[in-house]
Amino acid sequence: QVQLVESGGGLVQAGGSLRLSCVASGRSFSSYAMGWFRQAPGKEREFVAAILWSGANTDCADSVKGRFTISRDNAKNTVFLQMNNLKPEDTAVYYCAGDRSIRAIQLGPSYWGQGTQVTVSS
Repeated sequence: QVQLVESGGGLVQAGGSLRLSCVASGRSFSSYAMGWFRQAPGKEREFVAAILWSGANTDCADSVKGRFTISRDNAKNTVFLQMNNLKPEDTAVYYCAGDRSIRAIQLGPSYWGQGTQVTVSS
């Protein structure tokens, strides 16, 4: 079982940056792939990025490529989402997620955090 707690959300102007963090508790964090999803008001939850347990492989949505970077620190049981050049359309609740592989995360992860709000003003 894995518990996930996000932090780092907030209000930022367009063009600004935020870094989200997700701390995992429970066993075997370092063996899990981790990822981020987001859900804007009135829209479905969408995949943002994911990273393999080793950090060797990552994947991200086309809408954030070149602006968002996912990374992890297994020693601290933490996964990060660095978000640069933020746009108003990035406004959403961002959720941390975990599962055995990147593909499993993309198909529907087994573990979810409670979410953190990111608001980008124009």
